[in-house]
Amino acid sequence: MQKYGELLRTLLEKRGIMDPEQAEIFLNPDYERDLYDPFLMKDMEKACRRIFDAIQKGERTVIYADYDCDGMPGAVILEDFFKKIGFGNYEVYIPERNSEGYGLNKEAIEKFAEKGASLLLAVDLGITAVEEIAFAKEKGMNTIIVDHHLPPEKLPEAYAILNPKIDGYPEKMLCAAGVAFKLVQGLLAAAEKIDTFPKIPAGWEKWLMDMAGIATLSDMVPLLGENRALAHFGMKVLRKSPRPGLQKLLQKMRVEQRFLSPDDIAFMVVPKINAASRMDDPRRAYELLSTDDPAEAGALADHLTKINDERKTIVTGIMREVNRNFEKRNTEESLREVIVVGNPNWKIGVLGLVAGRLSEAYERPVFVWGADENDCIRGSCRSDGSVSVVELMHETKEYFTEFGGHELAGGFAAERTKIHFLEDALLSSFAKVKREKPEAAADYDLKLGLSDVTMKNWKELQKMEPFGSGNPKPVFLFENVKTESVKKFGKNGGEHIEITFSDAGGRKIKAVSFFSGEDSFKAHVFPGSYANLLASFDLSRFRGREELRLRIEDIY
Repeated sequence: MQKYGELLRTLLEKRGIMDPEQAEIFLNPDYERDLYDPFLMKDMEKACRRIFDAIQKGERTVIYADYDCDGMPGAVILEDFFKKIGFGNYEVYIPERNSEGYGLNKEAIEKFAEKGASLLLAVDLGITAVEEIAFAKEKGMNTIIVDHHLPPEKLPEAYAILNPKIDGYPEKMLCAAGVAFKLVQGLLAAAEKIDTFPKIPAGWEKWLMDMAGIATLSDMVPLLGENRALAHFGMKVLRKSPRPGLQKLLQKMRVEQRFLSPDDIAFMVVPKINAASRMDDPRRAYELLSTDDPAEAGALADHLTKINDERKTIVTGIMREVNRNFEKRNTEESLREVIVVGNPNWKIGVLGLVAGRLSEAYERPVFVWGADENDCIRGSCRSDGSVSVVELMHETKEYFTEFGGHELAGGFAAERTKIHFLEDALLSSFAKVKREKPEAAADYDLKLGLSDVTMKNWKELQKMEPFGSGNPKPVFLFENVKTESVKKFGKNGGEHIEITFSDAGGRKIKAVSFFSGEDSFKAHVFPGSYANLLASFDLSRFRGREELRLRIEDIY
């Protein structure tokens, strides 16, 4: 461990990495070492055989992918494989969030059957679609599920199921695009044994890791083990990716591609991709990721940026309405252990964002509903960790026409006549399935002085990237620092804040917080005031000039 700097050694030890071998594995992901054999998935060989059979016979194939930043990159991965081998008898189908909702639907399957489809690849969905997959089978279609969601007690009768949560595959927390990447790994390995199959250059599949990386970083899976490798190599490819859509989107955001960071992906790229399904047609985001046409890519980047700005305005409006409603309940103590709020006029595509904000603010499970284009009640839910929302919905299943998701996030559809009784029903079920919330993480990793904010230490911290779930960005406590100046910046009259702090030794450092003001922290800041600062390291490259600064977490 002595070859690492003191700051890095201390942080690794705090995360349980105590010896040089563990540190080497964590800090230096290795493609061959860290990625598991795809055939450890129970149905991988069966899935590969069926896909090869479809390719050789020219069968009509449908890639049916979810409309979010996991399903669509997964679809691009499979489409890139089909393009590479010269197979063209396929279509990519992304359901409309507002009219079709989440998952497979029989109307779409009927249309595929009319076109003569015989193979359906369900990406980031399908594991709960028992009826729909049975319907596809009746229509002469085999379904291969490429998913990662929690499985129900009764699995669909699919031809093959690739989902690490149902078999002995070592990495249980892959995202769906990660599973799609494993499928392509399997297909390429199997193709080497088929003489009539086109020979693909060794390592070609690594270029697909930009899509696996975006999805892994967006889907809040723990960035450890195989996921850490997918995110690590995904970032390397993203910084070199030739995809015109990504390049145009980064140009629009004024992000230099070679310096692209995981934060840029999580906070700038992903929201724009997800905005397509929330606000418009999800295919616009899929087309951005898959197009080879720079002109089309530029138009799509402009469009996604515009509708993402509209999405922010709508979410702000809903949050104001909800908070006014909560004020009528007088105090936070009068809020119940499970919150249900809704309005048929709310756009269902943004309800997951609203549920997430409310769950974080009020520290309890939240269900938010609206009405789709067909006037059906649909919604999203988020948990604070006190319950699995899937388990909670299962206990209250008579109130839902459909539901699914993860432990901490899900979606649902409900009967209009029952929606106003849903909170009472969920409260009753909550008492049966609630659990102890995981202990909150400490506010900070280490105490530092402003003199420790150096490029040398920043480079040490970079070795721990990518940061995210399971590997949070280190936060440091700077005690009793003085506020030298407070400045607003950004559009709309200054929506961000920059504060210059100093210490007793005269060292000064800038610290920023986006979408914040002087009153956004526990302590009010003004020139001359003293406070404790919680912050992480941040390197700005605005207009090509590097400046090391801090990113504010809180001030108290």
